[in-house]
Amino acid sequence: MAEHDLTPRIAPNLDRHLVFPLLEFLQERQLYPDEEILKSKIQLLSKTNMVDYAMDIHKSLYHTDDVPQDMVDRRAEVVARLKSLEEAAAPLVAFLQNPSALQELKADKNYNLHLLHDRYQIGAEQIEALYQYAKFQFECGNYSGAADYLYQYRGLCTNSDRSLSALWGKLAAEILMQSWDVALEELNRLKDIIDSKNFSSPMNQVQSRIWLMHWSLFIFFNNDNGRTQIIDLFNQDKYLNAIQTNAPHLLRYLSTAFVVNKRRRPQFKDFIRVIQQEQHSFKDPITEFLACVYVNYDFEGAQKKMRECEEVILNDPFLGKRLEEGNFSTVPLRDEFLENARLFIFETYCRVHRRIEMGVLAEKLNLNYEEAERWIVNLIQTSKLEARVDSESKTVLMEPNTPNVYEQLIDHTKALSGRTYKLVSQVLEHAQAQPAR
Repeated sequence: MAEHDLTPRIAPNLDRHLVFPLLEFLQERQLYPDEEILKSKIQLLSKTNMVDYAMDIHKSLYHTDDVPQDMVDRRAEVVARLKSLEEAAAPLVAFLQNPSALQELKADKNYNLHLLHDRYQIGAEQIEALYQYAKFQFECGNYSGAADYLYQYRGLCTNSDRSLSALWGKLAAEILMQSWDVALEELNRLKDIIDSKNFSSPMNQVQSRIWLMHWSLFIFFNNDNGRTQIIDLFNQDKYLNAIQTNAPHLLRYLSTAFVVNKRRRPQFKDFIRVIQQEQHSFKDPITEFLACVYVNYDFEGAQKKMRECEEVILNDPFLGKRLEEGNFSTVPLRDEFLENARLFIFETYCRVHRRIEMGVLAEKLNLNYEEAERWIVNLIQTSKLEARVDSESKTVLMEPNTPNVYEQLIDHTKALSGRTYKLVSQVLEHAQAQPAR
């Protein structure tokens, strides 16, 4: 299944610290030789301050208690630099750790800056030192300390670009601490900034959206409502365009979310058009499954792809496992996906058939005869299917499905409202862009 591993495509869009959980998963699933994973970890760690961790991996990889001299020298450099940054940031850190002093701060940044300067002799130099200290803590793997200092820094920073950089760092720290609710808040805050900020180049804004979507995968697939939230984000025009242009591999995750989310069926119809457009530029068992069912009506192909999808989900770091307390635990997403995938095949197949042999359906659904019969009877009993089973002829008889005029009118009205909203948004954006030119 290594051929379907998206880590090589995803990793360049992540902070290097966010790549470590993916490597841990791949090592657990044994998709690659253990030696290859350990070498990748050392390569990642070489650009961080987590020297002790790199030393431990080196010992494990080469079965020795000795470490290269450059690692020893690097560790000494990190310790010395950490001490220097700690001293530079000490006045501001001491202030931030003083509850009574903190009560003097107000919502007005300028007031706070004057207060710090006039009463505590803390100026721009110490505030910049706090940023550098927080960043260094993050590189050392102290994500909790980094998150706290970055939060405090953003409350004092007046440079929008540096504040944005600090927000990215805090989001990464919250993800790595598995603080999913806080991480979601930071993700939404970052999205608002990206969507409203005037970037020097449109491509920089597109790249920021691509990074945001990649980082969001950690949050959405570790959040109970994440399967809806990922659709709400990825399926927005600007974000979907970014996916199609620069990151089509993210269609795997959006496709999966649509399959397991029954409340997004109206949007799903439009999404199938995207699958049709991209089926030749990006191939993945999950997107190919949807293409087989809804574009090519290849039910035998869909059956084969469904089996591949099961393996893909199990071996995908975001789809196959939930990250809890530093360990990956299984989630029922695979079972939900397979159940809904069978329903998709069945619904589409039934559109063109009024009478279907049970044996044929069992084959299409990748079930034996008894399992298929129970599955269809359950659908009928739960009112998900307008049909009846003829036990004598061993067939399923589809009931005529007359479209409800009122439901059609409501659906068309909703679609018209959505298109009007998009058009108005585009006109407003164009109008706002005119003065800038």
